[in-house]
Amino acid sequence: MENFRYKSEYLSPLGPMTMAGDGECLTGLWFDGQKYFPAPLLLDSTQASLPVFDQTCVWLDRYFAGENPGPVPPLRLAGTPFRQAVWNLLQEIPRGQVVTYRAIARQLSLLHGGVRVSAQAVGGAVGHNPVSIVVPCHRVVGCDGRLTGYAGGLDRKASLLRDEGVGCEKGICLAVPGEWPLADVGR
Repeated sequence: MENFRYKSEYLSPLGPMTMAGDGECLTGLWFDGQKYFPAPLLLDSTQASLPVFDQTCVWLDRYFAGENPGPVPPLRLAGTPFRQAVWNLLQEIPRGQVVTYRAIARQLSLLHGGVRVSAQAVGGAVGHNPVSIVVPCHRVVGCDGRLTGYAGGLDRKASLLRDEGVGCEKGICLAVPGEWPLADVGR
């Protein structure tokens, strides 16, 4: 697949990750073996050292060090228009904040002239986010604050949120989920 033409590895504190790219942009970033990990699609990918992979490694190093990682590497996310819209909203969620699937559905509805959007449909799009962490799907929680639906595993989701200063205890996020417009406190 052209989107996953090249691949490289990154060893995160939460386990090994695989990056995919098209030569110019990051097209995928997964924890190895996570749900929806596209192992068959990556079989024909060429192991490569690319500038976008170098940029992603620096970004991830800063992120995991608790620093502001700066601008995200160039991304090219393949998906339906609905998934693209959800993934764009995910990129607006600042580090250290969480939102609910329902809040994303409401924001999509506002952006699309009041068309009703279900939180479940949003959950499906969030779950199929091809670029973990950089497109911060881990910052989405259930309406009751429960940590739900992270393809990389709920333990990793809780760890990522705790590293961002968001309290989590027994599968529940202790932060109050935000609504749009979100205050930018730094990605």
